[in-house]
Amino acid sequence: MNIKQYLDSTYLKSASQAGLSEADNLIVVKNVIAEAIEENFKLVMIRPEYVSLAKEMILKANSMLLVGTVIDFPDGKSDIETKLKEANEAIKNGADDLDFVCNYEAFKNGDLALVKQEIFIGTQIGLANNKTVKWIIEVAALTDKDIIQLSALIKNVVISNFKEENYNSVFVKSSTGFFKTENDLPNGATIPTIIMMLENASPLPVKAAGGVRSYDEAIEMIRLGVKRIGTSAAKKIANGENTPNQY
Repeated sequence: MNIKQYLDSTYLKSASQAGLSEADNLIVVKNVIAEAIEENFKLVMIRPEYVSLAKEMILKANSMLLVGTVIDFPDGKSDIETKLKEANEAIKNGADDLDFVCNYEAFKNGDLALVKQEIFIGTQIGLANNKTVKWIIEVAALTDKDIIQLSALIKNVVISNFKEENYNSVFVKSSTGFFKTENDLPNGATIPTIIMMLENASPLPVKAAGGVRSYDEAIEMIRLGVKRIGTSAAKKIANGENTPNQY
């Protein structure tokens, strides 16, 4: 098993979130991209404003590294038009993967029609442009019942509207890594949440993001059936090191 081909090396902090100047944060982003190229990871996941930079670096290095970015991040509360505007910009800049934050608050409030509509429209624009689409459901904000039902809702929208050949290009993803929990409870992927997602999203693939801190944990996720893992410590995990609890 080549674990590096499961890893989406991730850096999604803004300069203010990282406590850095814009210039220093740009240096971090460049280093993350360069490391992902050197280590032959599956993908580098970065903020939308850095997609063009990543594509330039990858082309110059003659690398197969994919570029992913986030849409309506991290809250997912924007209207569908805003989500589509961000998605179109990311597509124009060359993003390979579009990780939409699902409007999980609308789901929790019972506005299923809105959620179904954004899943359909967002998936449609991604697939029409040969992109991989991932729907982040933010498991730490949901009950177990919510996780089960939202995973199933996304699955049902996709299988009702798109061809079977597209299923592998539409993921259900656990977390943004930015949700604030009470009492330092896990805010990302855990074994129980991933099992619920796998059981209820299938045949759609699942991405575990947040909370995977070691090679052994990553292997356990892969053995459960996860197809991608988002982490800010991809190199350490690939090298068999344990890491702090981080995205």
